Amino acid sequence: MDLGIATGFAVVFLVIGGLEIFDRTSFATIALAARHHGVGTWGGAASAFVFTSVLSVTVGVALIAALGPGNIGLVRVGGGVFLIGYAVWVLFHPEEEEAPHVREGARSAFVAAFVTIALLELGDTTMIFMILFVPDWGWLVVLAAGSAALVLVAAWNVLIGQRIGRRIPPRLLHRVVVVVLTIVGALTIAYGLAPGAFPSLG
Repeated sequence: MDLGIATGFAVVFLVIGGLEIFDRTSFATIALAARHHGVGTWGGAASAFVFTSVLSVTVGVALIAALGPGNIGLVRVGGGVFLIGYAVWVLFHPEEEEAPHVREGARSAFVAAFVTIALLELGDTTMIFMILFVPDWGWLVVLAAGSAALVLVAAWNVLIGQRIGRRIPPRLLHRVVVVVLTIVGALTIAYGLAPGAFPSLG
């Protein structure tokens, strides 16, 4: 492999992966994995990450140019509203006394994870960074490295979520998931409305 390509891959992989580990999307993935089917959650989250990565290197630049920096926040607000709405749905659907990740089907877990992560990632800092990397390393390197990093982070988050789901009683887990999703949703809305006030949420 060409040294320049290898360097570009490594830089993009480490930056995107490092940003995503502490991103609000990671906390949402952990919460979803604690409540849903593990493989389905990972599949949905990973697919959403690949989807947003493709957008980043193809239409991302054009989208930002068309909407303008100010309107990108509206996409984040939409993702936050969806997440809070999902938290409300979870609140009014109490779990039975059995492990939720066993009961939940892989298909529904996939859909929930895909929609949630895709909405949260649109206009997110990791997406912006991928767009910025394209002129330096090319779309193929950025797409491959960014997607690989995000898929790996998704697997790590699901592993954490599944372990949490096995150790916390279902009723307590139910409340924790509602609180986490609500907080992440509220922070996402706040970040969308006033990104300058929350520089660490990117």
